[in-house]
Amino acid sequence: MDDRDRRAAARLVAAQPGLHIVTVGAPVPRRKQERARSKCLTALVPELHAFSVDQLYIESREEELNKKDIRTIIEVRRTLPKGTAFRVEHVPGQVEPLLWMSDIVAGAVRAQRQGDTRYINILGEVVLDFNIHTGC
Repeated sequence: MDDRDRRAAARLVAAQPGLHIVTVGAPVPRRKQERARSKCLTALVPELHAFSVDQLYIESREEELNKKDIRTIIEVRRTLPKGTAFRVEHVPGQVEPLLWMSDIVAGAVRAQRQGDTRYINILGEVVLDFNIHTGC
């Protein structure tokens, strides 16, 4: 997308109800990306739970990588209060068009961290982002 399209996409996301919670683990060496993803998911689940979210949809990847996500979520669920229901479902991007919203938000957060605040300014207060120490 060019700048105009990115700004239009950010406006569309900002117009939707809800809050976008982003965990940022950076920088991450290429060979440590799965470890960092696991650390980010580990931090994200309790945050989502605090906002009464009980279902997380993640864009599907290779089957083995999806299984790693599931194992991470199972481990994190054990830290939530007893009886807490929290589910994760992998969904192909082409099946769930709303997954594009997470790409727009992630792109805006990344741009902000690189000094470009145009898109995060459009999103305003619908984004809550926080840093994760990945140990990478």
